[in-house]
Amino acid sequence: MAQPSIKPLSDRILVKLVEEGEVRKGGIIIPDSAKEKPQEAKVIAVGPGKLDEAGKRLPVDVKVGEKVLISKYGGTEVKIDGDTYQILREDDILAVLA
Repeated sequence: MAQPSIKPLSDRILVKLVEEGEVRKGGIIIPDSAKEKPQEAKVIAVGPGKLDEAGKRLPVDVKVGEKVLISKYGGTEVKIDGDTYQILREDDILAVLA
């Protein structure tokens, strides 16, 4: 997959949803209804960060290539070069996966 030619502004982040297979925890199959939220995504591009009241740039806490958990209904879905991505604010990211 080629990098899309887009640069998020401020504290916005471009992510691509990770397609999940059947999820198993300790040999138990988790039903689809339990997989609703949150979703796993890979960070594709990161904005420079937002400005504080003094005009100082606050860096974004996530980096390109990291896997994160996002709310299922967070952000805005966009299509770039035929691929579907989500643009969301840093506040919409729930956690970074190790």
